[in-house]
Amino acid sequence: MHVPPPRGPLSAWLIDRLAGHDTEPVEVRSSATPWTDEDLQLALWIAYELHYRGFDDAVVDGQWDPEIIAFRTQLERPWTTWLEANCRVMPTDAPVAEQLRELVDGDNGPKLSAYLRRHATLEQFREFVLNRSVYQLKEADPHSFGIPRLDGAAKAALVEIQSDEYGAGRAERMHAELFRTTMRWLGLNDAYGHYLLAVPAVTLAISNVMSLFAMHQRWTPALLGHLAALEMTSTLPNRQYAAGAARLGATDAQSRYFTEHVEADAVHEQIAAHDLCGSYVRDHPAAIGEVLFGAGCSLALDNLFAEHLLTTWNAPESALRAG
Repeated sequence: MHVPPPRGPLSAWLIDRLAGHDTEPVEVRSSATPWTDEDLQLALWIAYELHYRGFDDAVVDGQWDPEIIAFRTQLERPWTTWLEANCRVMPTDAPVAEQLRELVDGDNGPKLSAYLRRHATLEQFREFVLNRSVYQLKEADPHSFGIPRLDGAAKAALVEIQSDEYGAGRAERMHAELFRTTMRWLGLNDAYGHYLLAVPAVTLAISNVMSLFAMHQRWTPALLGHLAALEMTSTLPNRQYAAGAARLGATDAQSRYFTEHVEADAVHEQIAAHDLCGSYVRDHPAAIGEVLFGAGCSLALDNLFAEHLLTTWNAPESALRAG
């Protein structure tokens, strides 16, 4: 994957730095809606991607450049400020698994999965999958950063979930590989990061909130809560995605990514809520608020993504970037 073109001065500075140029620092301003800020979210995504697969045309070990690390810290400030202001959940005395369930069940966000099941055109379903590819082709990788930070039952629970995500040792069953099959059905390019230029800021924000938690040890409980929310909100939507894909002509193999999640995540949600988050909070009682915060961030960003797709489709317009 190559470094993408910039979307403003922030991403331009980082791209120049990754090309080996010495450039003057650029100011990172506060943002009322950072999840819509194309420049901020792209710059964050690039900075985080240096810790995943990186870019073929970037300087070697750019992720350890002190200037880039300092710049990423500046980028994270308006992002975390917004997340803190909009996604915080006040914990109660109930077990964390019960609080996670209450949080998930109380979510009343846009029903994207119902629309995709009943109404989406083939082109709209293609846009949905294209947007999702930015994360799904590295599915599970951000949450795997939590493994070395855990002990005991929580660590075992996370490894159990991640093992399934990675196909239990069988490459063809890795969830990212199943997603590639769905992409090919829709005539999409399944190369990692291929559609980075086409997706809007909110799509990048979904990945960036995971990477924010993954990159910082202090956000480990939020990373676990984020994963729990993903697993606990997966079964029903994926059943509807599968039905929508079948309605549009997908074979069982082409929609297996969705049906696999219907089965796997029915189990994963129990492991994530009770064995992972429950065990972690028993060992770290003060972290319950951070676990719920991570779950709240997951729900909030998914809702903003759904709202973006449904609003543009109802216009009707494309949910992809015009440029």
